[in-house]
Amino acid sequence: MQLSHAHPVRSACFDDPSLVSAGGLVPALALAQRAGLIELAGEHLTVAGCAAGAKVAALVAGMVAGAGSIDDMDLLRHGGMDRLFVGVRAPSTLGTFLRAFQFGHVRQLDAVAARFVAGLARHAPLVGAGEPVAYLDVDDTLRATYGYAKQGAGYGYTGVKGLNALLATVSTASSAPVIVATRLRKGSANSARGAARLVADAIKTSRACGLRGLLVLRADSAYYGHDVIAAARRADVHFSVTARQDRAVTRAIASIGEQAWTPIRYPRAVFDEQLQQWVSGAEVAEVPFTAFTSRPKRQQVSARLIVRRVRDANPDHVEVNAQGELFPVWRHHAIFTDSPLPMLTAEADHRRHAIVEQVIADLKNGPLAHLPSGKFMANSAWLVLAAIAFNLTRTAGALASTFHARATTATIRAQLINVPARVTRSARRSTLRLPEAWPWAAAWQRLFTAAIGPPATA
Repeated sequence: MQLSHAHPVRSACFDDPSLVSAGGLVPALALAQRAGLIELAGEHLTVAGCAAGAKVAALVAGMVAGAGSIDDMDLLRHGGMDRLFVGVRAPSTLGTFLRAFQFGHVRQLDAVAARFVAGLARHAPLVGAGEPVAYLDVDDTLRATYGYAKQGAGYGYTGVKGLNALLATVSTASSAPVIVATRLRKGSANSARGAARLVADAIKTSRACGLRGLLVLRADSAYYGHDVIAAARRADVHFSVTARQDRAVTRAIASIGEQAWTPIRYPRAVFDEQLQQWVSGAEVAEVPFTAFTSRPKRQQVSARLIVRRVRDANPDHVEVNAQGELFPVWRHHAIFTDSPLPMLTAEADHRRHAIVEQVIADLKNGPLAHLPSGKFMANSAWLVLAAIAFNLTRTAGALASTFHARATTATIRAQLINVPARVTRSARRSTLRLPEAWPWAAAWQRLFTAAIGPPATA
């Protein structure tokens, strides 16, 4: 590709009052209105000032369009945006609004987010409510910060200075994950801090989204503790948590007989972080196990331990003689679960817990690129708003096409949201003129029709 010689560009000017750079915000915000975002924010938020609903909607709209900081909210104020939307606020106004948040206001915003995702689920095939099994995944990430002005910043388990974001997502076999709960914590917070409360909130929100079948909580070994598992059991939710290999778990693994192991082959090779190699085969077995035996008997949990073992190919760990390997050396990965699913199915399902990492990567590639304020509570509110924007973008993708239903939010933004358009008016009606031969025009039109209705005929 090269510049045209027949019609060379010799000048450029920013002077068209009818152009907008994000035509996809029209159906996206129509979805937000149908799910009641503005009304919910106005009803639940008691932040000082007024028009909380309009300010929340403006922040979410900016994040859907790709804003990663408060200053980026200026992208809502250009060209013909004032012809399409009302209530757009300046970045300085939105920053002041966020800095006014206290702990109680963040919890109010959590309530808005929970009700909003339930509202989205009523208007779109967002969570696969008809599926027999759904998975609730919990994980945290450290969002790096720089300088000395960030409240709560500290060095976490990764050795990086920043703030710790805890998330819970829900997904099914037919639906991509959506965020059902978030918490922002100090950078030095332990992974499991506040996780039990977050799990309880996430379960409630998942049920409000229409999931009535089997719900399984999946988490890694950082959440292998009584409080998290008890929170799931109180809500009649099954759990599947990676077990830390303490002495009790090690003894249970050692008690498994050789005849109990079942060979499995992965459809696709799996990269083993501990071995730093690709693994294409393993063996699985299970044994009854009672966890947390140091606690009173009523707090002990009896379930099953599903163990996957893979050959350790590290030569430093294998004793050999002149005839080759003397005996096999295995690495064991244990899962503590009360899932009613068969052993091999439960083990394979647990390995799909990594799906939550894709959500975290999506957030970091969008509104969570920064934690923009020096105030901890402002950043806490920003995280909740980022989750709202993520779920709204995911809903737009689900209505557009089967491809966009599972695409990353960056792809949805590029193909459906950030579509240039010209706003025209005739007979007191506005029309969006979009690019001819846009490759994703059919998907965009399906989204528009689902959110607003079929286009008016001449």
